[in-house]
Amino acid sequence: MREVMRGIGRSLAPALVLREMLHLMSELLGLNRGRIVLADPASTDPRQARTASIQHAYGLTQAEVARGRYAWGEGVTGRVLVTGQPAIVQDIDAEPLFLFRAVARAQLPPETVAFIALPIEVKNVPIGVLACHRLRSRQRHLNDDLAVLRVLATLAGQLLQLEELVAEQTRQLEARNAVLAQALNTKSARYGLIGNSPPLLQALGELERVSQTTATVLLLGESGTGKELFARAVHLASPRRDQPFIKVNCSAIPDALFESELFGYERGAFTGASVARAGWFEQAHGGTLFLDEIGELPLAMQSKLLRTLQEGTLVRLGGKQEVRVNVRVVAATNRDLAREVDAGGFRQDLYYRLNVIPIQLPSLRERREDIRALALHFVSRANQAHQRNVNLSTDALARLEDHAWPGNIRELGNLIERLVLLADRPLLTAEDLERYMPDAAAVAPSTGPLPQGIAAGSVRPEPQDAPPARAAPLVRDYAPAHSHTVDALQAALAQAQGNQSRAAQSLGLTLRQFSYRLRKAGLRWPQS
Repeated sequence: MREVMRGIGRSLAPALVLREMLHLMSELLGLNRGRIVLADPASTDPRQARTASIQHAYGLTQAEVARGRYAWGEGVTGRVLVTGQPAIVQDIDAEPLFLFRAVARAQLPPETVAFIALPIEVKNVPIGVLACHRLRSRQRHLNDDLAVLRVLATLAGQLLQLEELVAEQTRQLEARNAVLAQALNTKSARYGLIGNSPPLLQALGELERVSQTTATVLLLGESGTGKELFARAVHLASPRRDQPFIKVNCSAIPDALFESELFGYERGAFTGASVARAGWFEQAHGGTLFLDEIGELPLAMQSKLLRTLQEGTLVRLGGKQEVRVNVRVVAATNRDLAREVDAGGFRQDLYYRLNVIPIQLPSLRERREDIRALALHFVSRANQAHQRNVNLSTDALARLEDHAWPGNIRELGNLIERLVLLADRPLLTAEDLERYMPDAAAVAPSTGPLPQGIAAGSVRPEPQDAPPARAAPLVRDYAPAHSHTVDALQAALAQAQGNQSRAAQSLGLTLRQFSYRLRKAGLRWPQS
């Protein structure tokens, strides 16, 4: 046993260790013509294999090894494979099941020969047999040999299992390296935007052509398409790259605070204003101001924003002196501003002022070539953030490419984070992904008739910072605006006796979301 363990210490290669093990069995114990029979790799499940053959041997000629092939359950060796029970043949001449297939009887000593065969198991499943010949005249007790052989059979099973684990890990790493190599062969990410698809490159090309100007840029596209990254790209590609980049989410600011947040305020302008404060425009002086969800800007603020954009000046809340600002404005929306103008919800002159350079951002469905690189980026980021080591197989990446992604890049990123956090194995396959993938039917746009008062094509996603009430974890930013019916809105208002704040709360909505739905449904309260 000491010599066997020393051999394992020198090498973990099963072929070398197992042959040395059989050699030591013969030289030190007199257990001759040792062989290890393993299930042939015709089936991925060893229990379903139909043949087994000698894979490692000592004391057998090449011709004898070649003859050592057994049908599943055939002879003494095949029976051990099927039952998982050891077989001890005291006299091979007296055992009908003994086949003399590998070694003819004439090649064996004329005295009584015994045959010992023990199962080799991996995860309690027989995958092979350790067998040898033994002369009955040995003075050593048979039980001593059995004890040693049981340990050797166990070691053989562990070595073979380790070989399979290493082989599987090697296959995973090779697949991973192939994917990474493919990602590295693509163009480097520009401005943090990952991908090389034609729609993305077209949008980037338009962005770079206008980056040197001071003209206002309007980013259009679905929620989750990466408008903030594009806005930063405009800033980084411009001469203002070393100046401030300020992001303002218009959908997250209460109406009463818009003016003070954008334009600042003087001391004493309102209760609690103990010191003066510069607004977002002043803080972005010399740089870029990103107005996200510009379609949520109240009408009262739209005229003041228009004045600042046209004249380059502002007046703080509670102040009298004009402050000159030099700001490049980038606005973004997932709403149809032209339709909002027609409906009276957005000023036409402000729309023209913002729509100087419109850039349409492609949805993830339009840039499927980028999904693989994006998924690998999100996996790497999530692994680092949560100290995990989860990877995706090539078929899992292919499954991600087949998904419709109604929530675009945000949905993909959220799903990848969920996978990394909940994965119970280091490599996830396409089959593993299925239990995490969102139900496409649950998020697909409605194809039925819209509620009365809602024009076709007017249903749009809610602002990204206003999550819907009953969204699935981590995939929550693309709920359609018609998630509450007209009847539900009317019932909530009636129950709240016309109080919109209470009605919104009963539906799990913010007041802004509730008002948005009322406006889209063409409802007024109280009803005439």
